Amino acid sequence: MKPTSEQLDLLNLKVTHHLESIYESILPEQSLTELADELITIMGLYDDYHVLQPHQNYWDQTDIAIITYGNTVLQDGQAPLETLHEFLNEYLADTVNSVHILPFFPYCSDDGFAVIDYYQVNNSVGNWQQIQAIARDYRLMADLVINHCSSSSEWFKNFQKGEGYGHDYFYTASKDAQISQVVRPRTSPLLRETETANGTQYVWCTFSHEQVDFNFRNTAVLKEFIHIVRHYLDNGVRIFRLDAVAFLWKKLGTNCLNLPETHEIVRLMRTLIEHSQPDAVIITETNIPNRENLSYFGNANEAHTIYNFSLPPLLVNTMITGNCRYLKQWLMSMPPAQHGTCYFNFIASHDGIGLRPAEGLLSEAEIASLISTMQSFGGQISWRAGENGIRKPYEVNIALFDALQGTTSGPDEFGIPRFICAHAIMLALEGIPAFYIHSLTATGNDYDRFAQTKQNRSINRHQWDYDILKKMLADSNSQQHKVYQQLKKLIKIRHNNKAFHPNATQFTLHMSEQLFGFWRQSMERRESVFCIYNISNKPQSLLMSDLNLIVTDSWHDLISGQRYDETYDVLELAPYQVLWISNS
Repeated sequence: MKPTSEQLDLLNLKVTHHLESIYESILPEQSLTELADELITIMGLYDDYHVLQPHQNYWDQTDIAIITYGNTVLQDGQAPLETLHEFLNEYLADTVNSVHILPFFPYCSDDGFAVIDYYQVNNSVGNWQQIQAIARDYRLMADLVINHCSSSSEWFKNFQKGEGYGHDYFYTASKDAQISQVVRPRTSPLLRETETANGTQYVWCTFSHEQVDFNFRNTAVLKEFIHIVRHYLDNGVRIFRLDAVAFLWKKLGTNCLNLPETHEIVRLMRTLIEHSQPDAVIITETNIPNRENLSYFGNANEAHTIYNFSLPPLLVNTMITGNCRYLKQWLMSMPPAQHGTCYFNFIASHDGIGLRPAEGLLSEAEIASLISTMQSFGGQISWRAGENGIRKPYEVNIALFDALQGTTSGPDEFGIPRFICAHAIMLALEGIPAFYIHSLTATGNDYDRFAQTKQNRSINRHQWDYDILKKMLADSNSQQHKVYQQLKKLIKIRHNNKAFHPNATQFTLHMSEQLFGFWRQSMERRESVFCIYNISNKPQSLLMSDLNLIVTDSWHDLISGQRYDETYDVLELAPYQVLWISNS
């Protein structure tokens, strides 16, 4: 609807306040007011404005996401995006409602995260019409690669020429700049020596020398990204994944991570996006230690949802050690998300198992044991540069199906039950669960792709021939069929119980270190579920009295259908068995 003058005045004041916090020492007050007006105009808010309802949850227990590349599933004679859409409709339409298509733009490296053109779809995967078609059937998440772009982009070519559109978009520093404190996820030199029409310049590259960082001190960069946001909204994107946003603002003499200006830019983008499209969601991709990651909720005024980055390393460590002590300690420390915000839970992704989010949660000995076990299961290790250039492990690159093929003692016969148990934990936790496509298809390490690209992350980025995948999913003896069917069953159970709402109450249960559990209760306080997991490869016993079940309610396991009454004194759980004991 068209806003009133009072609404526009308040919006302009709010946007100006955001800009003051970012640019107060850079721009005069009048320029900030004019910039606020420009941003509001770019978003079209003078013509179409939505009144906000604070602390609104735009999700419930039926929200399930899938993470995939646009070209993960291939079929001869068909654009990959069309094949992906066909796969989604045929196999996941009744279980998944949100789709994160990893960068689908023209790029030069990093499997899409070195974007050449933000306004085009890579013609090797499809076109905007196919993106829009998927967005009509599913809630679409897209990457806003906001920290850097490709060194092959027109913008950077113009930087090298010293003129033209985008030539002043990039962050440079002197050759001798004090950068020893800068925390990065890579070990390559931070500054890229670049010959330009204006002489030799040193361009800041947080990730690789093919990924050149933007300079958000230049407000033209901010305006460009608001144009990009508007473009995404117009093409059906409803979830904005702010890639590598923690590194966005640079300030010499600091670690250049999570700076106040970065947080304020997230708040500014939320204000502009939610007034334009109230059900649109911002999610921050901040692969950093847990406390820093949580800061991106702000006061329910920054990200709507944040990746639960500590979950993958802690859960994998739990499953391979058969001990839930660290996972339980972490869960007890996690604050419940305010209404209007929630966690985004995942245990596998296109990258790997991040190790930074385990810092302070796992001991160095536990991390070393985790790394050693993953290497024995075929995994690779990627490294980062810490403060003063010290080399540290950054992530484990491995397919989750192979990561859970055994324990610290080696592979065993419990690979599939262990894999299902891990996902059953993710599915029941507070937050929205997200499945990497290769978890749903039980894909193992792709050693051929890794050998071909020489890139560690390729080991977990297999491309399926759709005809072969369909045969595997139909074959009752295949690991693909077994995993797919069991995970679909668990997802459907989640759909039907309000105790699994992303914001429903959660309390950690205290049992043995081989039994992990928590209690969920619906916001109406009618439905309760006791979620109990044997995370070991040995049978475990649980006293029913330890659960304090209300005797006036009728309790049953949502998975097996088994009913429980006062005659049950002890529950016997097989290795990696899952119980969801409910009163509904």
